[in-house]
Amino acid sequence: MRKAFCLALVSLVCICTVVEAQPPSRRRANDEKKDAASELSVRAASQYSPTTDFPTDMKWKREIYRTIDLEKEANTALYYPERPIGEQMNLFSLMFKLAIEGKVNIYEYDLDGNEQFDPAHIIKPKDMLDRFSIYYREKLVNRRDTVLVIDNSDIPSNEVKSYFVKETNYFDDRNSTYNSKIEAICPVLHRTDEFTLEITKYPMFWVRYKDIEPYLSSTTLMTSDYNNVANVTVSDFFASKMYEGDIYKTTNRLNRTLAQYCPTDSAMQAEQQRIEGQLAAFENNLWTTDKLAAEPEDEEVEEQPADTQEQEATEPQENSKRVGRDEQGVKTESTKAKSKSKSTKSKYTKDKSKKQRSVSSGSSPVKSAPRASVRRERR
Repeated sequence: MRKAFCLALVSLVCICTVVEAQPPSRRRANDEKKDAASELSVRAASQYSPTTDFPTDMKWKREIYRTIDLEKEANTALYYPERPIGEQMNLFSLMFKLAIEGKVNIYEYDLDGNEQFDPAHIIKPKDMLDRFSIYYREKLVNRRDTVLVIDNSDIPSNEVKSYFVKETNYFDDRNSTYNSKIEAICPVLHRTDEFTLEITKYPMFWVRYKDIEPYLSSTTLMTSDYNNVANVTVSDFFASKMYEGDIYKTTNRLNRTLAQYCPTDSAMQAEQQRIEGQLAAFENNLWTTDKLAAEPEDEEVEEQPADTQEQEATEPQENSKRVGRDEQGVKTESTKAKSKSKSTKSKYTKDKSKKQRSVSSGSSPVKSAPRASVRRERR
């Protein structure tokens, strides 16, 4: 018995020494496997810099609020698939799971449409589920903590038909660049009333874009019905402005939306076009290098018409000289004609005076010779 006990004790000591004698690299690898989920999020956050860290000394900034309608062709990539299919899911399913797992914070949507990203406006996931009547169950973990468990079929991703997006356009004078970045996203539920069958929109919560961007960069979208390969990430989709959104509000001192001072739909459409034109005009008028580079080309182009203008300017002078000669020639011809008419007139008077002398002297005038000459000409 003593031998058996001693052997067991020796073997136990050997096992402990083997465990303690593990190299640090292997021990680190085991720790990484245990905390894989948290390690992935930290690693992803370290690889991507936040996109909404704006410079504090900005010279110009314009905040625009847009509505992204998922029924438009350009925005349907954010809606597919309605329900998660394996690892593939749409934007709302990803945001919803990140919020339930506590990886990102969700913030209150105020009635005035403003957003405040401070600890006082953070919403608990359970309160959000109770507010919008989303089914869930609680699971006990470690005999003390509870986690929320929601099936994929209970995620209301098919009811989210639009998003509110806060877009910031700014000019960074440090590197002379004009940028447009998304700052926050708010999913909107579209639910039908049981009695009136009218669609009511319920904004759910705000999420800061920089909090979810590390996860968006690893989530792909299918952007075409002809090519069913999901080859575009969500972050690239927003960075490339592949979405289409209508402006419903801008940051202003009166805190008014477009619907509050545009009485009709046509007036609202005209106001949206005016704001879009202001943004485009600011960006186009910002750069002067193209205009300066184009000036020499314009001068070279203008030099050619200048030569032609000089030629044209000289040609009319020559024409005027020619015309002057022609006029002088006409005048000389006219003077010659006048002198000829005078000579014929004087000759006629001389002949007439001769005839009168002949008549008066009694000699008959010679009339046959002119008649004979006329007859010969006729023959």
